[in-house]
Amino acid sequence: MSDQERIELQQNNPLHGLKMEDMLKQLVDHYGWVILDTAMRMNCFHTNPSIASSVKYLKKTEWARERVENFYLYRFKRMPKSSDVEYSMPPRSRTFPHGLKPREPMELTVESILQSQAKAASAHKERASKRRFNRR
Repeated sequence: MSDQERIELQQNNPLHGLKMEDMLKQLVDHYGWVILDTAMRMNCFHTNPSIASSVKYLKKTEWARERVENFYLYRFKRMPKSSDVEYSMPPRSRTFPHGLKPREPMELTVESILQSQAKAASAHKERASKRRFNRR
């Protein structure tokens, strides 16, 4: 794939041209700080949260910025999951097919997030115990 083709595909990415501050405002307006804190477990959303301080932190911290961008893409814009190759790339570099439109934001509650996290932790624990058992 040429660079020009990649740029054209990347322009369909909802993050293309979106400032971190604008993205965060959209997320806070829709979900609020409590949901963002519960979903992403970042101190900038927990202790005296503000747009300015969160943007400052996210610009300095790549892993946190990618976590928020993933949340924006897959929970707020509800874009389809990328292939493993695409998913290993930073969210702003991912491509989406032309004509693919973002869907309505996912409705989240603190309870639904905690339930989802518990389910994921349980599945992880089960996989880890199977790997440990298979080694013997």
